[in-house]
Amino acid sequence: MTEPTIEIHLAPEDLDESLRVDARLGLTAVPKSLPPKWFYDARGSELFEEITRLPEYYPTRTERELLRASAERVAEATSAQILVELGSGSSEKTKLLLDAMTAHGSLEKYVPQDVSVAAVDSSVHDLARRYPGLVVHGIISDFTDTLHNLPRGGRRMIAFLGGTLGNLVPDERAEFLSSVAEVLEDGEQLLLGVGLVTDPEVMVPAYDDAAGVTAQFNLNVLNVLNTRLGANFDPSGFRHVALWDSRNEWIEMRVQALRPMTVHVPAIDLDVVFDEGEQMRTEISAKFRVEGICKELAAAGFGSDRVWTDPLDRFALILADRTGRE
Repeated sequence: MTEPTIEIHLAPEDLDESLRVDARLGLTAVPKSLPPKWFYDARGSELFEEITRLPEYYPTRTERELLRASAERVAEATSAQILVELGSGSSEKTKLLLDAMTAHGSLEKYVPQDVSVAAVDSSVHDLARRYPGLVVHGIISDFTDTLHNLPRGGRRMIAFLGGTLGNLVPDERAEFLSSVAEVLEDGEQLLLGVGLVTDPEVMVPAYDDAAGVTAQFNLNVLNVLNTRLGANFDPSGFRHVALWDSRNEWIEMRVQALRPMTVHVPAIDLDVVFDEGEQMRTEISAKFRVEGICKELAAAGFGSDRVWTDPLDRFALILADRTGRE
């Protein structure tokens, strides 16, 4: 077995500074907002794993079945030597790809990238044991600014799964996809997993389950601010809100103040006033139409799209080739 390695581009102090910047910008904005990456402390990660097993939360199991059905074709179409996964988390679904790509015989290296040291550390050791002939090289970083650190030296495929692209607003998506295209060589690929627009009566419960796990997950971001920034949020003073924005075609999660309050955030020397009923956005999860996301990929420099969707057209896997540069 080749010993796995971990490369760190995001020290704890960098994360702390990033949170301070995001908190100051978001808590002073009108309306207030926070980026969803701050959900994922240890408790938040546990809650999200629980969410993925809920009956209402169809995206994870739907994407897993799509990967199961299409992994061999992805391996054959790419013959990738290096698989880079952005936002890899536990890498559980990725094992379907790794099984197919190692069986195909081309894959030499897997590079899981995530902001969580614990997630990457756990997964790289597990995967090194499961795939003894594979080089496993973890990267700790923020996927939005890590692309220039990705390894070269072989034919690469970047995987960006889980519908995470939907957490970005359109301008951010365009910038991100263009940045991915810039670091890939002609003929290298991006494998993208995205949620599709479907019935709101199916989409909304996936973000507002009957057991209240998503509500706990959403409100836990206030605990993150308390722990990391010394804030005095009272999570019981807020409620979870999830709704479908039909104009933007995204799910929006918010926390809503149940009473007037002022929250002190010592780390950024800020007092934040909430009116009763005031909402703070904590996540968007954009849903796509196949034609629309293929146009976004083409504008970023990708082409020759291969698309797999589930029988209910709720999720899509797209394999996009980096096209020739002018």
